[in-house]
Amino acid sequence: MLRIAISGHRGLTGTTAALVDKAIRAALAEHAPGVTGISCLADGADQIFARAVTDLGGQLEVIVPAAEYRDRLPEEAHREYDRLLAQATAVRRLPFAESTSESHMEASKVMIDDADELYAVWDGQPARAYGGTADVVAYAREHSTPVRVIWPLGAQRH
Repeated sequence: MLRIAISGHRGLTGTTAALVDKAIRAALAEHAPGVTGISCLADGADQIFARAVTDLGGQLEVIVPAAEYRDRLPEEAHREYDRLLAQATAVRRLPFAESTSESHMEASKVMIDDADELYAVWDGQPARAYGGTADVVAYAREHSTPVRVIWPLGAQRH
């Protein structure tokens, strides 16, 4: 079973989220249902990916970066986070209390170290803060994990 990790931008507009969803589903269709998606379930790309994996019959594994992680997500993302977490076939909780850039990057490293490939919903720009998508892509490339950049034509970032 192919193991795919996700990293990507958060706070996507409705139009961009729809474009990203379509592109992720097209990419996953090449492998589904024989795929395991690995995600932290952040709002944006992570939840779009996790939903697509489960909708296409794949398995979902969740890495929780910190004890307070869910509470630091936007409130409108909590319901979907809880729903997807309940569907996970495995959940790994990292030993951090605070949800910080460092704990998020550590979670990304765990995902990549466990994955055959990284899907990066990424506009190609530098990370806005440590642990952003550009940093995750760099880590994957340094560790010879194939990266599939997903940034559909017409997608925009805030």
